Amino acid sequence: MTQSGSSLRRTLGTTDAVVVGLGAMVGAGIFAALGPAARAAGSGLLLGLAVAAVVAYCNAMSSARLAALYPASGGTYVYGRERLGAFWGYLAGWSFVVGKTASCAAMALTVGAYVWPEQAHAVAVAAVVALTAVNYGGVHKSAWLTRAIVAVVLAVLASVVVVCLGSGASDAGRLQVGVSDGVGGVLQAAGLLFFAFAGYARIATLGEEVRDPARTIPRAIPTALGITLVVYAAVAVSVLSVLGPDGLGQAPAPLADAVRAAGVPGLVPVVRVGAAVAALGSLLALILGVSRTTLAMARDRHLPGALAAVHPRFQVPHRAELAVGAVVAALAATVDVRGAIGFSSFGVLAYYAVANAAAWTLRPTPVVRVVPVVGFVGCVTLAFALPWVSVVVGAAVLGVGAAAYGVRKRVALR
Repeated sequence: MTQSGSSLRRTLGTTDAVVVGLGAMVGAGIFAALGPAARAAGSGLLLGLAVAAVVAYCNAMSSARLAALYPASGGTYVYGRERLGAFWGYLAGWSFVVGKTASCAAMALTVGAYVWPEQAHAVAVAAVVALTAVNYGGVHKSAWLTRAIVAVVLAVLASVVVVCLGSGASDAGRLQVGVSDGVGGVLQAAGLLFFAFAGYARIATLGEEVRDPARTIPRAIPTALGITLVVYAAVAVSVLSVLGPDGLGQAPAPLADAVRAAGVPGLVPVVRVGAAVAALGSLLALILGVSRTTLAMARDRHLPGALAAVHPRFQVPHRAELAVGAVVAALAATVDVRGAIGFSSFGVLAYYAVANAAAWTLRPTPVVRVVPVVGFVGCVTLAFALPWVSVVVGAAVLGVGAAAYGVRKRVALR
């Protein structure tokens, strides 16, 4: 796996790992995903949130078991390779790197849209450069910055919940749960909301930088996911009680519109700042995770071997981080990636499908296998419930990755 002298420094404890996961999950997704999910599901929004949470829980449990057994950078890329074979590990890594690179650009542009809408691309590029520099200085510094970001975002979200539920505009009748837009709408909403849950993989991809990974990772992943679910449920209920499913579905900035409708317009700038900070937290964790998977794939020569270098002083994959930062900055400067969120969800769900398949091989007892089976079926179902454009583009990109793997293997055999 790793060669002597090229391993990463183990500096993260359980609390740090939980914070990294929270920074990846409690981010811009909750500020942006509720509106599109409400448009897809209508009164079934809370059902969609529940479905997304169940799938995320199964994925988290599968990831935690695998990460404890294989505490190396790379996450499901490593698990798929070790449990299912080289191709499946490669496909998981490809899905993660491509999908999450698009997510990085989306988060960077979210920062720009909230901070300075007229210069969103320039602000996005500056954010990518700054956070790449933070990651370059060492993962422990990244964890401390993430801790501060999580504290700010949780404070903003708590303010939104208190203001909405405590206002005269709140009406419990708006929380009626149904399937007004059909089961397909609920599943599509779950797929969109899953985008906001998917950050717990960041803990697994940092397996080589966590102290006592067999004990830390299985504790950190479910803890981070549980906290996130409680936060998301509270925010969704409070915003729905003020705007209702129709109003929420039409809101361009759901949380800001909710506090305005609740009669506290003075909180709107605070929510905007919170959204920008949340996007920065997501971007920080995303760049961290993508660079570690890039490192793992480069070690196995699925990506250029130069990207496997570890900095002699900071003991981070500095070339992988610089390469990821450069690609994300280029995307943020040139493209509108809002539509890439659906594609990113497709790639991430494919990634977790491989994780669940790998976890299914760990122990042959039926009870233990229920979780990865539910997770695998859930990932496949939600992936194909996404908008058809996302499904077509996502499948095409996975096909390109598979073809590249086949060509590389054929050349290697000559």
